[in-house]
Amino acid sequence: MDKVVEIERIDLACEENNTDHHTLLNGVDRLIVRRGQPFTITLHLKPGTHFQNGADINFIAETGPIPSVEAQTKAKFSLSRFFFSRSCWSATAETASDGTVSLTVCSHPNAPVGVYKLILDQGEGVGLGDFVLLFNPWCKKDSVYLASEAEREEYVLSQDGLIYRGIPKRITALPWSFGQFESGILDICLQILNESPKYISDAALDCSERRNPVYVTRVLSAMINSRGDKGVLEGNWSGNYEDGVKPTVWKDSCSILRQWSNSGCEAVRYGQCWVFAAVACTVSRALGIPCRVVTNFGSAHDSNGDLIMERFYNESDENIADDSIWNFHVWVENWMTRSDLALGYEGWQASDPTPQHMSEGVHCCGPSSVRAIKEGELTFQFDIPFLYAEVNADVVEYIKLRDGRVFKIEGSTAEVGKYISTKAVGRDEREDITHNYKYPEGSEEERKVFEKANHHNRLAQAGEEPGLHIKIRVTPDMQIGSDFDVYAEFKNNTMVTKCCRVMFYAQAVSYNGKLGETCGLGEFTEMNLASTEGGKVTLRLEYAEYSKAITQDRMIKLMALLIDAETRDFYRAKKTILLDSPEIIVNILGVPKVGQILVADLALQNPMPEPLENCVFTIHGANLTDGKPITHEVGTVGTKEFATAKVEFTPKLPGQRKILIDFTSDKLHNIETYENLVIYE
Repeated sequence: MDKVVEIERIDLACEENNTDHHTLLNGVDRLIVRRGQPFTITLHLKPGTHFQNGADINFIAETGPIPSVEAQTKAKFSLSRFFFSRSCWSATAETASDGTVSLTVCSHPNAPVGVYKLILDQGEGVGLGDFVLLFNPWCKKDSVYLASEAEREEYVLSQDGLIYRGIPKRITALPWSFGQFESGILDICLQILNESPKYISDAALDCSERRNPVYVTRVLSAMINSRGDKGVLEGNWSGNYEDGVKPTVWKDSCSILRQWSNSGCEAVRYGQCWVFAAVACTVSRALGIPCRVVTNFGSAHDSNGDLIMERFYNESDENIADDSIWNFHVWVENWMTRSDLALGYEGWQASDPTPQHMSEGVHCCGPSSVRAIKEGELTFQFDIPFLYAEVNADVVEYIKLRDGRVFKIEGSTAEVGKYISTKAVGRDEREDITHNYKYPEGSEEERKVFEKANHHNRLAQAGEEPGLHIKIRVTPDMQIGSDFDVYAEFKNNTMVTKCCRVMFYAQAVSYNGKLGETCGLGEFTEMNLASTEGGKVTLRLEYAEYSKAITQDRMIKLMALLIDAETRDFYRAKKTILLDSPEIIVNILGVPKVGQILVADLALQNPMPEPLENCVFTIHGANLTDGKPITHEVGTVGTKEFATAKVEFTPKLPGQRKILIDFTSDKLHNIETYENLVIYE
């Protein structure tokens, strides 16, 4: 270049570029672009300076503490006269008579994500500005390309969603604010990458590997939990949260991420699986990787890798050894290609940030191709056997008698991996994606993996099998605070009279399958059942008893045991119930416009037979509550009385928004709902 280009000022055109790159919600105070897509900045030249288009003008784009061309963290490229390339770093320019130059730059679609410096290389480098480069689901050459615009809206741009919990018969939706575009969150997400052990041990290699979403997702799986590193969240399933926050209190990711960053990267206390997954979803979407939260009901934790969950009980049906089967477990899926796997295993990849699995010496799990899980490709990377067992493990149960003898009482191939769920695209509805993870029970494909014994006989046509049978039935109204009955029903489906003993009891249980105190116990009943005769035992569950035992999950496990007095054969039935919670009544008062105060008029009736103390309503929502929850203390609410509140908030941006509402008290915890809003300019 014959003459040095002297620049008076530079306009990064943040608003225009961020709009084109779907990052406008991050704000307009800096340039945030996506890889493989051009952006244009304006150079205002000093008087007398000429920018000769097509001359030998060179640029440098670099990221990380040790930029390197070999590591692809530094790119050198020249000005092209006619066009820019979408397969490498490139630039074009247009000059105007007023001494301005429109410089258009396009990054490599496989460039590492991160903070970049753009430099005009003319002997001594002249800085043209910094920008953040993200993954680009809109670019066909990017490995996270997602063809559907509706899915990009849901899995990249949506700042709120629903996380499913509960039990298969009573699946509940937890509204969650991901808030990936809230102020400062993107910086915290980049900070998470910089605090990982991989970056600390070899920053140059780590920054280079950030071009690969498989690598980035794996780092996030390890860094969202705090086991073995300076990760974001500490897990706690003990029930004791006095030195932190109960996992059920969290309703948004931003509060957690800000607390972690502001505390000098001290782990936030505490999280459980849905909190880990929600934060992972926020960080993934912030970096541009399409992500969704997934819930598996009946989720196995196979500790020894044999794909079999073994449970042992004594004659009183007490659990004396147990592989872990959680009532539900939550992880995330990220969308990407997999160049390290065979063709056809791209698409959704499961990743589990909950610290329950060691992978290559680190508490992380995935990304695992969902199709590989379905096909049983256990040799594929990463962690396929563990995730396969979570949705497909067999369950075998045994009774251990006082004399030491052990009898197998039942086995199941259908208890694990049910109603695998995620929020539907563009709708506040549950989408069942079980078919993505496993073939239908009883199908030809499924039978190749799981062999099922056939016990049918002459009674099979009637839908029954010979022998003694027991099952549990419940009433439709089981709201917390009420007393209600549950039933153990049994039938003698043999040709002779049977002398039987029945035991029926209830026990508190957490969502992860951990059993608590007994909260209902029936008498050990003896009876004679004639051939084809049935019977029933009723168990009364009283609030005065179960309220002292249940956890914040509001779950109770019912267990019924039927013993043939002559043969000593055992028959079991079990059912987990989820107590219903009262409804929050919501009315939004005011005109939904940007900058105009709205009021959430809230009410909830106390269903308990005693007053509620320390009642608090909380609302929050992306671009609605200024990035933090707004609380309103109600105080004490008497029996059958209503807790009420009017909470003000001011929308910041137009568009579809979701306001999340939570109620908590000393005896009634974490009641949630949401309202969809359309905010106008």
